[in-house]
Amino acid sequence: MHPTNIIIMVRKYDFLVIGSGIAGMSFAMKVAHKGRVALICKAGLEEANTYFAQGGIASVTNLKVDNFEKHIEDTMIAGDWISDRNAVEKVVREAPTQIEELINWGVNFDKKEDGEFDLHKEGGHSEFRILHHKDNTGAEIQTSLINAVKSNPNIDIFSDHYAVEIITQHHLGIIVTRYTPGIKCFGAYVLDESTGRVDTFLSKVTVMATGGCEAVYRNTTNPLVATGDGIAMVYRAKGVVKDMEFIQFHPTALFHPGDRPSFLITEAMRGYGGVLRNQSGDEFMQKYDPRLSLAPRDIVARAIDNEMKQRGEDHVFLDVTQKNAEETKKHFPNIYKKCLSIGIDITKDYIPVAPAAHYLCGGIKVDLDGQSSINRLYAIGECSCTGLHGGNRLASNSLIEAVVYADSAAKHALSVLDRYDYNEDVPEWDDEGTISNEERVLITQSMKEVNQIMESYVGIVRSNLRLIRAWNRLDILYEETERLFKHCKASRELCELRNMINIGYLITRQAMERKESRGLHYTIDYPHAQQEKNN
Repeated sequence: MHPTNIIIMVRKYDFLVIGSGIAGMSFAMKVAHKGRVALICKAGLEEANTYFAQGGIASVTNLKVDNFEKHIEDTMIAGDWISDRNAVEKVVREAPTQIEELINWGVNFDKKEDGEFDLHKEGGHSEFRILHHKDNTGAEIQTSLINAVKSNPNIDIFSDHYAVEIITQHHLGIIVTRYTPGIKCFGAYVLDESTGRVDTFLSKVTVMATGGCEAVYRNTTNPLVATGDGIAMVYRAKGVVKDMEFIQFHPTALFHPGDRPSFLITEAMRGYGGVLRNQSGDEFMQKYDPRLSLAPRDIVARAIDNEMKQRGEDHVFLDVTQKNAEETKKHFPNIYKKCLSIGIDITKDYIPVAPAAHYLCGGIKVDLDGQSSINRLYAIGECSCTGLHGGNRLASNSLIEAVVYADSAAKHALSVLDRYDYNEDVPEWDDEGTISNEERVLITQSMKEVNQIMESYVGIVRSNLRLIRAWNRLDILYEETERLFKHCKASRELCELRNMINIGYLITRQAMERKESRGLHYTIDYPHAQQEKNN
């Protein structure tokens, strides 16, 4: 139990950035010359979805064969024609400039002998336009950005700090509803895990860059810190959250029971020539889409799911044995090494794969400047819903979205910074009368229940009955967890559980509200009608 006489810290910053992936660190780098930045890291700087992104980052660079219009069209098609075209055009047209910025920060993208970028092609793309660094592009970007932020004297890094709640008028005793105009964010209450105290971080501008929420599913390619914290905090603060039903399941996670998270087999491997086969060794994608293994992820994931269910099997195979062995090792060294560690030589053996929760297309609704519905609060990266992805994310569009919107949010925040000041009336975090929770099993068991509920009832294929059952089960967990939260001191595990339940509820509710099969949301109760283009 922590001592009761701990002095609570109140810290003041111009910019409070919650999250340390490509979005959060890019924003921090772009504003640090104008003010002090606090960078809140739930774990260490490396523990972000960015670090685990293998495939690459999409941008039009080869103008001999590619152009913005092609990339825009590919994005709209993948998004099932419900992407916001303004957001799509913004990201596609601004991408090359942001690629240059990443290079200036030290990111090395692979090049061919003639000095041109060695571009990959992935599912849904009509041209080769994926910049990459071998098969660990995310790690290359994350490492370069970490070096940049660590060397910037205006950025203070708070590792092992956990944002519990954002601070709004609600904490000043003012009743706030989802329809209250002018909700403002004044900072956040942040748990210092080394002391167990919840400190107050006051800021002029707050940025949510907390990444995704796929750890609410049992099978996921995401690091287990991806519990949807930022989205849940904003939802509780009465901010607008949108399109949560669109959860992207990566078709090809390495099937190796016991691994959590699942190791990702990048989509670039199918772009390289990998072929999907069932356990009899037969190709099957021709039954589902003329683009075969390079169809968009939602189609491929459902095809694999259907094959597995029809045949009563728990995985399919990805085959690259027909490719040159040395080329395969060169392009995919980390995948080769990982598979070899479990007895699979990908140059000779098929790779066992199965779908796993991978990416959230929805999140905190923002405008073209990354502004949320709450004043002074921006959301960027995977936790935001810009409208770019619509019903399904086009491969490798996420990293570029993060840096483009980090740039826009930074520019807008700098333009209005002088209008804001700190709110000195914010009270300290109140945990008087609470006790330390000694029953960790209550939390860990509830987390497993959330994983089971989401995996079973709100997965790749859904139905009204499954969603209702998920809703009812989550409601019981919600009541139990809120009682626990009121009586126990804040801990990271307890807050994560609370957020996971909120996220599960949002995914389920918004899935129930969408009375159609569209993009990543597929339900057996509504036929997947041919959609018209919403230009």
